[in-house]
Amino acid sequence: MVMTILEAHVARDRVEDLERAWREVAVALPPGLVESFLVHDARDETLYRIATIWASHEVLEEMRSAVEKPKGVQMFEAAGATPTLSVLDVVQRARR
Repeated sequence: MVMTILEAHVARDRVEDLERAWREVAVALPPGLVESFLVHDARDETLYRIATIWASHEVLEEMRSAVEKPKGVQMFEAAGATPTLSVLDVVQRARR
């Protein structure tokens, strides 16, 4: 599995734009997307992250090559922010 994290500072008056974009996209997740979260930093309410678990690097690359701009980037841009991307290999996972 692979985790992607998009993060950006979102102006307080644009947070609703980000949350609205998130809700619109979250109703129909693409194949291979295992789960995704929209979160904000507990100490910095302007720092938002979209953390997403993908089934594999191949699934992630398929999605990225199939679109001009990933939905997560579009969500942040709809809120006037430019995100940075981190791609992480999931080494271990625990669930209740």
